[in-house]
Amino acid sequence: MNSYRRTLARATSRGFTLIELMVVLVIIGVLAALIVPNVIGRADDARATAAKTDVNNLMQSLKLYRLDNQRYPTAEQGLQALLVRPSTGPAAPNWKPYVEKLPNDPWGRPYQYLNPGIKGEIDVLSLGADGQPGGEGNNADIGSWQ
Repeated sequence: MNSYRRTLARATSRGFTLIELMVVLVIIGVLAALIVPNVIGRADDARATAAKTDVNNLMQSLKLYRLDNQRYPTAEQGLQALLVRPSTGPAAPNWKPYVEKLPNDPWGRPYQYLNPGIKGEIDVLSLGADGQPGGEGNNADIGSWQ
């Protein structure tokens, strides 16, 4: 009889009750409701920060280009002049590779290069999430003037 009670006690204590499972699911739901809204907006912030970093790196490379060649690349030569010696326009007598590769912006589009610039002597910019000039929030342009 004693072994029967032990077997019965083990059989009843093996699983979770429906109430225990429901309590765990409610706790997980509450945690998700508190955490998910904070995490969703971070992806857009990370893209904007990555674009600002890329723009700053490209501006530094352009400044080195100017130091070596006494001028910035023309608009026609574009940012490609940082990667490959320009074959058109004014010669770059002291050219050397200034970047290993040209990055795309975090939305997958090439960075824009303006010479002369609108907001400075030259401008490097990303058109933001929408790919259109101007905009607000995630769609705002991110440029070298910021």
